[in-house]
Amino acid sequence: MKNGKLDGKIAVVTGASKGIGASIAKEFAEAGASVLVNYVSAKQDADRVVDEISKRGGKAIAIQGNVAKKVDVERLFTEGEKAFGKIDIVVNNAGVYEFVPLEEVTEQQFHRMFDTNVLGMLLATQEALKHFNADGGSIINIGSLASVLTPPTAVVYNATKGAVDAITRTLAKELGPRKIRVNAIRPGMVITEGVVTAGIHESEFRTMLESQTPLGRVGQTDDIAPAAVFFASDDSKWITGETLTIAGGLR
Repeated sequence: MKNGKLDGKIAVVTGASKGIGASIAKEFAEAGASVLVNYVSAKQDADRVVDEISKRGGKAIAIQGNVAKKVDVERLFTEGEKAFGKIDIVVNNAGVYEFVPLEEVTEQQFHRMFDTNVLGMLLATQEALKHFNADGGSIINIGSLASVLTPPTAVVYNATKGAVDAITRTLAKELGPRKIRVNAIRPGMVITEGVVTAGIHESEFRTMLESQTPLGRVGQTDDIAPAAVFFASDDSKWITGETLTIAGGLR
């Protein structure tokens, strides 16, 4: 363990089998937290994350659950508390995206994205309230530069991430009196398994973004994870309602 900033803390990371979520789970474990690696379908990937953490002397377990379903979210937190005790940190990372022109937007697509990206975040935060103790807790929402960059053909996805921005600020005010801090991270384009599968890592879109990014490159998952540790730790104990954009300077 390298820094011990999260020693004794218990963290739930949703959608942690791959990508940014997996990177945050590993970084949290490095900092001394016990981590609940939540996944919806990629059991092998989640087990691999747990395995990597264990091999490095950390503590983690994988728990299946769809954040868009209240019963799954309740089970996730109950099992987590059973395994490790109290819960201190929740990272709302689970998310889905799809890029299509407005003409091709369907009700089904709208509900799929809003159910996971917005409702899922609310359900997990709501459930966390029952498991935090009197010391409060830290909620970290993973938004996206998409909410402010608003690229075309992503109208529904952009809308879900605009909701993340608003919810972060609202709940920071609402939950502050209970010592619960709510902050968000807004990553730019990050090379994850999903981005590679979608072919976006070799697209003109990537080239265009890089040409407009002051630091001249897209992100890697380890560009994002340290900020999550900052928001989860006492280093940010007087910070709430903030959104940190991590996008190499792209605006």
